[in-house]
Parts: sequence; C-alpha cells; structure tokens
Amino acid sequence: MNDATEPTDPEIDAALACGAAARLREPRAATARYDAAAARVVVELTNGCTLAFPPRLAQGLEGATPDQLAAVEVQGSGYGLHWEALDADLSVPGLMAGLFGTAAHMARPAGRRPRPQRPAGPC
Repeated sequence: MNDATEPTDPEIDAALACGAAARLREPRAATARYDAAAARVVVELTNGCTLAFPPRLAQGLEGATPDQLAAVEVQGSGYGLHWEALDADLSVPGLMAGLFGTAAHMARPAGRRPRPQRPAGPC
C-alpha cells in the first residue's frame, strides 16, 4: 500500500485478483448439514470432496442437540461454519487440518479414543 491511508486502484485490483485465485485453488464449504443418522456434521467442499466429523470432537458442539447441530450455516465465502444458537464457529481450513478448536480444546483427553493395544510379537 502507498503512504496514504487509502489503497490505490491498482492495489485494489491486485488484491481482488489474489482473492479470486485463492477461491479457485483453496477448498471451501459449498454446503454443510448435520446427518443425524450418522451423527456427523457433513461439509460438501467446492472441490467435490466431502468432510465429515462427529460433533463431539468440535469445540462448542460437544453437548449440542441434533436440532442445534442442524442449524449450521456456511459463512465467510465458505471458509467458516457457524451455529448461532451455540455461539460456535469452526474454520473449514482448520477442520481440514484436523483442528477442531483451540489448542486448549485440542489438548483435552475427552472425545479421544484409546489406541488399541498391539499384541506382543516380532512385528
């Protein structure tokens, strides 16, 4: 940006071009819904892939009812999921990276399954 407080037209054009390029290469949520039968939040991505996760893993969704989970909204051009009644927001890029909340939330043991014990042997 220049020394003035307002960006110039070329700077605005460059920023818009960068945003358009990012929208083409970065997957975002096209739709999101709660699948009560599978007990999963299902996110259809703009690249044709599907992301699904159990709400018990996600910060703010742990104790939510199926009706509350069904009220999910896609926001921020597909970069975020929002549940108004729960005051909960999740980042789609974060979910794709396996991040279901803050560092403190991710460090908690709740919701984690113990690893199965492997039998002793040569392998």
